[in-house]
Amino acid sequence: MKTSKVDVDDIVEELSGSFDYTFNGISTFEPPEMPVISEPFGLGLIVGASGSGKSTLLNNFGVEVEPKWQDNKAIVSHFDGADDAVERLGAVGLNSIPSWMRPYRVLSTGERFRADLARKLKSGAVIDEFTSVVDRAVAKSCSRALNRYVTNNGLEGIVVASCHRDIIEWLEPDWVFDTDTGVMSVGRCQRPDIEIKLEPCSREVWTAFSHHHYLDANLNKSSRCWLATWNGTPVGFTSVIAFPSGNWKNGWRGHRTVILPDYQGLGIGNRVSDATGEMVLSWGGRYFSKTSHPRMGGYRNASTKWRATSKNGMKRKDYASGRVSKEQNHKHLHIDRVCFSHEYMGLQKERIGEA
Repeated sequence: MKTSKVDVDDIVEELSGSFDYTFNGISTFEPPEMPVISEPFGLGLIVGASGSGKSTLLNNFGVEVEPKWQDNKAIVSHFDGADDAVERLGAVGLNSIPSWMRPYRVLSTGERFRADLARKLKSGAVIDEFTSVVDRAVAKSCSRALNRYVTNNGLEGIVVASCHRDIIEWLEPDWVFDTDTGVMSVGRCQRPDIEIKLEPCSREVWTAFSHHHYLDANLNKSSRCWLATWNGTPVGFTSVIAFPSGNWKNGWRGHRTVILPDYQGLGIGNRVSDATGEMVLSWGGRYFSKTSHPRMGGYRNASTKWRATSKNGMKRKDYASGRVSKEQNHKHLHIDRVCFSHEYMGLQKERIGEA
């Protein structure tokens, strides 16, 4: 039993009397009893209303460590190295490269939550008030990202506490203890499907997404554009432009793709790029796409739907040519950047000649 004591001053006496609440300054609380967890687990969840004893039970698993941030350093500078920063920030859905380069103090509430979570990820971590300070879109994407990171890296003994039950199906914990009912549930639930609708849109729609693009906010006037929505809410934008070549006909390449920060970490960007490739194939065309983003590039490297071109993973020194063309400004940006370069093949079994 937990006991707390306060001084019974005039205000306490007046208000307790006004509401006919007998109070002598002493409050008691009996937290629920946590069942014994004998089997090793990756991720557990304690869920319940505020004041139901979640934090008390969480203390049985360890003490939460809050990361310290230096105001004069970018958030990426607080990790063990570049690869560690990319993996951990990507694991919690913080995929905005401009945000990586900013100090913690200027990040949004959602970005701060993701950055803190990225630094807490390790076996035995405990996290209180999980997703309590972010909107529900961020809560779901972070829950999904946390599960994926724990599973992929074989982490064990991570326990989070939350008052929100809408994250359970996205977090997919190995067990859930409900402090409101005292019931322990073991076994992962089924994560819901994400249904993304991709519809043609005007170029003007890009203005709502342009400042989230990490390289260039300009949009080619000849681009074909699509808006991605989830349950009627805009979540992303993608576009393509013609890719003429003497080696093939009806070629197209990816131009601008942006997923809004609150919806990153759910795999929406990869699904949008796959759907774009399918549309181009339906036109009888060939679709090529280049990205310097490590998570999208890694997805394409591993996917059977994409085939790496001969330029995949290479610095494009051939872009330094003095030949003047409409593409020269675009190419100049990529001279010293290692990019992932692929052609979308879809589900077809026959592969056509390499680009």
